[in-house]
Amino acid sequence: MAAWLALLLGAVGVHRLYVYGKSDWLAWLHPLPTAIGLLGLQRLLQLGQDDRLAWLLIPLLGLMLSQGMLCAIVYGLTPDASWDARHNPGLIGTPTSWSPVFAAGTALLVGGGILMGTIAYGGQKFFEWQLDGERAAEAAARQNNSQLKP
Repeated sequence: MAAWLALLLGAVGVHRLYVYGKSDWLAWLHPLPTAIGLLGLQRLLQLGQDDRLAWLLIPLLGLMLSQGMLCAIVYGLTPDASWDARHNPGLIGTPTSWSPVFAAGTALLVGGGILMGTIAYGGQKFFEWQLDGERAAEAAARQNNSQLKP
């Protein structure tokens, strides 16, 4: 169950609430960066690709989704004995089926795509930002040169 929660709702921290309970402070930190990343996505859809604030916020959403997928992989591939020792001390649980492994495989597929897309998007926007600065400097230099010539 923890692996599937991490796969589906890991970006908002539901998996940590399930595993560690309501007193887990890290679980309560998940929704804020996810919401900020969603704000960046909303800005991109409304204002277009030239919105620089969206450039900064969207990779945050990608990273939060990727960490949820990573947690699903870790949870899904943890052996039953280790899981029970860590999260169910004194309780000998029944062996799990293939469900957590399928969750981990799905998380690997989806999370890998999200992480690669996040890195590519962030890198592209960073270099575009660098080029915009160089182009602005060149335009200012040309304007200064044209003003100096009689």
